[in-house]
Amino acid sequence: MTEKIQTQFKRVETKYIVKKEQLDELLKDLKVYLKEDDYPTSTISNIYYDTPDFDVIKDALAKKNLREKIRMRSYSANPSKDCPAFLEIKQKDSEGIGHKFRLVSKLEAINKLLTSGEADKSMTDGALIQEINALGQRYPGLKPRIYIYYDRFSLKQKKKLVDKVRITFDRNLRYRDFDVDLSAGTEGLPLLEDNQMVMEIKASKDKPEWLKEILEKHGLVKMKFSKYSCAYHRSQGLDYQPQAKVKKESVGA
Repeated sequence: MTEKIQTQFKRVETKYIVKKEQLDELLKDLKVYLKEDDYPTSTISNIYYDTPDFDVIKDALAKKNLREKIRMRSYSANPSKDCPAFLEIKQKDSEGIGHKFRLVSKLEAINKLLTSGEADKSMTDGALIQEINALGQRYPGLKPRIYIYYDRFSLKQKKKLVDKVRITFDRNLRYRDFDVDLSAGTEGLPLLEDNQMVMEIKASKDKPEWLKEILEKHGLVKMKFSKYSCAYHRSQGLDYQPQAKVKKESVGA
């Protein structure tokens, strides 16, 4: 039986910068509670769509609308125009919970939908197509703007656990703002230092105590980091560095 592809996600995502020399000991602790995903290793290529003036990312940085990101993603090692790909809309609500909506089609058909609003007959999610067309009206001139690539290693919870936790490690992150095409190879400029990777925790609720203890043991601090925002800043010659998230303190009476 073919596994049903999930097309809607609602979860809290937190990011951490991990040094490569930390990885073995960190994985040893995590694997007490988690196991490798069904397909633990993958290569991920993304095309982020934006206007000529980068209005989508500028609005997201200004926390306007729902801080949208619009991208096409492929898990193929060598994507071609006819290979399957995901069109994804990422949004974040006022409580910081991430929402992701996606549909599956071919590279060429997805690009046509985003740039001209024309949906292929294989696209059956009418509500998502309407949302994409609404984004196209809000952001006229959407086109491929940034390419981002990385290698991913994924862990998921063991069946005996009730905590819904998934953790991914992304390394070899690179981007380019030229030849923004998934079939144009994986070359690009680095987003992080050579010994750094991004660990992302995806959960549907607060982190379980066992995970909090592991994070504290390895000195890992929640970071503010966006791959697309980083690539946008670098492409414009602007500085961008991962920053530790600071908890907001409540004001006393």
